[in-house]
Amino acid sequence: MATAILELEISKLPPEITVEERYSKALVLIRLHGKPIGQALLSLVGGRADGSQLRETLMNAAGDNLWKNWLYDTLAWDERGPVQAMPLATVAVCTRDRPEDLRRCLDALMQIPDEGQEYLVIDNCPSTDATKELIKNYPQVRYVREDVPGSSAARNRALREAKHEFVAFTDDDAAPDPNWLRSLLWNFSDPRVMCVTGLVMPLELETEAQEWFEWYSPHGRGFERRVFDGAQCNPLIVHLVGVSASMALRKSSIDYIGLFDEALGAGTPTVGGEDCELFARILRAGYCIVYEPRALSWHRHRRTWEELQKTLRGYGIGVYAFWTRMFVINREFSVPLLAWGWLRYKQIPELIASLRKQPDAVPRDLLWAQFRGCISGPMAYFASRKLLQKIKGSNE
Repeated sequence: MATAILELEISKLPPEITVEERYSKALVLIRLHGKPIGQALLSLVGGRADGSQLRETLMNAAGDNLWKNWLYDTLAWDERGPVQAMPLATVAVCTRDRPEDLRRCLDALMQIPDEGQEYLVIDNCPSTDATKELIKNYPQVRYVREDVPGSSAARNRALREAKHEFVAFTDDDAAPDPNWLRSLLWNFSDPRVMCVTGLVMPLELETEAQEWFEWYSPHGRGFERRVFDGAQCNPLIVHLVGVSASMALRKSSIDYIGLFDEALGAGTPTVGGEDCELFARILRAGYCIVYEPRALSWHRHRRTWEELQKTLRGYGIGVYAFWTRMFVINREFSVPLLAWGWLRYKQIPELIASLRKQPDAVPRDLLWAQFRGCISGPMAYFASRKLLQKIKGSNE
């Protein structure tokens, strides 16, 4: 059965919750005075849960984070530093042929308080005019077409087109919270912070594929704010940093870090890896990345099993393409050890658990799809570089 998605304020819980009877459980985002502090999986009977069960489950799930945030609020203390005037920002959505997803994303963005931000939609190699026609319904949004394929090329175009120093990126299949942009920007008071990422929660869990995606490969990175300092951490281990579906960059970082590698990302043979590669370069240069759970966005996971298999295969390709780039171009010779560690401590144990049909083991076809992607990743990177050179050569 499907899982309902709920948001509840823990300081004023309802006497009971009621959803459609088809839901046997609910994934609850727990807020304290509006701030996301945790999540809980709640069992439902006939689509209902009473208040006593609800309070106990949510308080146990939030744990120490509840009391820490309650204390911060009581003392009026903010770990991000004193309140400052919000800088102007550009919000960029990179898209390709998904007008329905894009409509939901733009509707969500229009709920963000107007603090002078501009909105860009980068239409990457569209096959129709559907996106361009959709944008006419949003006079606040500027339409830009980018004909070099790939999400990296689209993001680089957004960085070049942006009028403001801070550029916040969201994907077309995401729906940012009204406080998303402000929460990202608040973390740039430290000049060493080049990038801020945010919390990503599932928009819906209506199918088995969406359930498995959220269990096995969630976009969320927890409810604790974290600072990743390039002077103190391994720049190649970036899976905890966040995802590009909720991310803000300094435009001036181009001068220090460079643009996205256009051989990486969706729409290229590598399928992904562009955000990991940029995160790694930021950390290698000694700068910082902040993960900010208050910057909340909701992501629509792929609904069918075939789409899930394709997604996990793409993740495998993207990670190994990113590592190939770091090994060949950046001379990071520890990459083979990372690949071996992932195989030994994650992929092999997961495969053994699946073959033994242990409880909650990941289905073999998903593991196999990801593994095939990993094997394909290195050659995909070289093929993508060659294709990119051909495309850019023909455009000159």
